Order: sequence, then structure tokens, then C-alpha cells
Amino acid sequence: MRVLVVAAPLVGHVHPLVGLARALRDAGHEVLIATGGDGLAVTGFEVRDVAPGFRFPRVAARTMLRHPLLIRAELAGTAGTRVVGHLFGAVNDLMLDRLERTARQWRPDRIVYEPLAAAGAVVAARLGVPGILHENSLYDGPALLASTRMRGRPELAAPAVVIRIAPASVAGRGTHLPMRFVPYTGDRPLPGWLAEPPRRPRILVSRSTVASPGPDRMMARVAAAAEHVDADVVLLRPDMRRLPPHVRATGWAPIPAALAAGAAIVHHGGAGTTLSALQAGAPQLIVRGAGDRRHNAELVAARGAGLATDERNITPALLTRLVTDPVVASAAAEVAAEIAAMPPPSHLVEAIRQAG
Repeated sequence: MRVLVVAAPLVGHVHPLVGLARALRDAGHEVLIATGGDGLAVTGFEVRDVAPGFRFPRVAARTMLRHPLLIRAELAGTAGTRVVGHLFGAVNDLMLDRLERTARQWRPDRIVYEPLAAAGAVVAARLGVPGILHENSLYDGPALLASTRMRGRPELAAPAVVIRIAPASVAGRGTHLPMRFVPYTGDRPLPGWLAEPPRRPRILVSRSTVASPGPDRMMARVAAAAEHVDADVVLLRPDMRRLPPHVRATGWAPIPAALAAGAAIVHHGGAGTTLSALQAGAPQLIVRGAGDRRHNAELVAARGAGLATDERNITPALLTRLVTDPVVASAAAEVAAEIAAMPPPSHLVEAIRQAG
């Protein structure tokens, strides 16, 4: 069986799909990943660039100019999926022609696509190939897919299978096939000192790989508050030129591996980081923001597995609670156990083979 895996041209959209792609490959099936941008960095697979020259800030800027009132609503947290629908509609318009040419040349038997890679559903419909919708966040996949506003509103194939990776206690059970989230860390090693168990609480601070429509002062605020917190604070890919003496920093590091060594995390609320923290049982403080970040923050906080805040409310007391609150630590451990009990990607291979 030949399986074409389609993701929006962003690293955070590709990585959650790698677990299933590996399971398909390990079962003897051929896998081709179609994406673009920094998503092309995924290793171990044949990867096809279907969005050459893609620059997300350029697409985002055009969307802001066309929909200024929607952007204002997005920053206020009241836009729902309308902004992401317009934004990723434009992204998929850029992908569609090359994706269809790739699919017609490669002739897949199945097309796996994530909710914001609607071009995958369009091509599945045009080729008459069963499509598999692979959720990669805490959002309901079919609803997110339906929000995408592509030019001309092309037909989207109804997915033969919908795969859910969000734990039910966080995002609701639904009717989709559950699958355990398997973090992808690439081939970059974790710095040795970060792999060692910490002598006192450790707090990782991670920022988004995608630029926010507003200024991002999260790292600066955490660094300022850290002086009054009994914990080791580590900034990942810092956006600050000067660091306080009580804060350490490193470049790009595989967050799942760093969390496994024992750490809490403060982050922007992106789906990959949120799911990685849930999978590791790590307490997390999510700073609300645009896109799905507010949604993820509220779901995690409602489950009790983490805390949610706004940038301006990051304080020493809040960071201290992150690493000392036993209720948060217990809920995080419960969700990690729930994820561990979900079916692994290898158990979904047969359902994909029989799809359609």
C-alpha cells in the first residue's frame, strides 16, 4: 500500500503525523510525506516539497491586510476558527497544484492529511482515493477542516477514517478512532546537562516556531520573575540578547526528551508542545495567544493538568505554583497514564488498510 501523508508547510503540523507514518513504514508500506517550509526537515522518509519558497509571515501578513477586523478579533480571543480558516485557506491554495501533480505521479492508495492540510482532502476527492483525517491538536479535526476557506471552495472528500490523538479527559471522547500521541524529536541530541535529572525543580521555557501577530514578551517576563523562584529556569531558543545570571539557555532542543528528564514547562500553547507535556506528565503553564493557543490553554487548565495565564500575569508566585502544586502534578500524571493506555499507531495500520 502506498500512503501519501500531507501536512501544512510548518514543522509543528508535520511532527504529530510522524508516529503513524513510521508505523505504516514499519508494516511494510510505502510512505511519502508532502509538505513544505520548515516541515521538510523531517528525517527518515521521502519528503516532497509542495510549497516551494513558502514563507508563513508573508502569507500571514496578506491575510491580516485582507481581514483587519478578524485579526483584531483574533487578538481579543473572539475569532474562533475564522482567522485560521482564511489563513490556512491561503496556505492550501499555494499547495494544491503541486500536491495534485505529486499524487497523480506517485499514485497513492491512501491519503493521510491533517485538518489544516485541506488540499489533501481535495486531492483525495479528485483521485477517488480514501482519505484519512489525522488530527494533530486538541481541536476537533472535522470542524477545523471545514473552517478552511480555499479559493473556489473545492470539494473535500469525506474522510473514511478520523484519527484522534487528544486524550478524552482533556478534549472529549467523540466518535473518532483514538491513537496514542508519539512525540517526534528528530535527530538532534539533547545537551548532556539538560538530560541529567535536576537537583532542584527545572522549568523549561519554549516559544513558538511561528511568529505571533502581536509582540511576544513571554520569555522576558519569565526571566524577570525567575530570580525569585526556587527553580532552574532554562530558555529554549531565547529571543533575548542578554540573559539574567540566574537563567540558562540553549538552542533548539527536543522538548519531549527534556521533559522526560524531569521538568515543568512554560510555553506558548502550540499543539505539539501541549501534547508533548501531556504525554510526559509534565506540569505546564500555557500563555494564551492567537490561533489554537487560547483553546489549548483553557482545555489543559480545565483538566487541572496545567495552568493558563496571560503574558502580563507571569509572576514568581505563578512559576512557584507550577513546580510545587501537588494537584497539578497529580492531574498531569493521570493524563500521561491515559495517553499511555491509548492504542499505539501500529494498531491503526489495519484500519487504514481497510478504509474505503
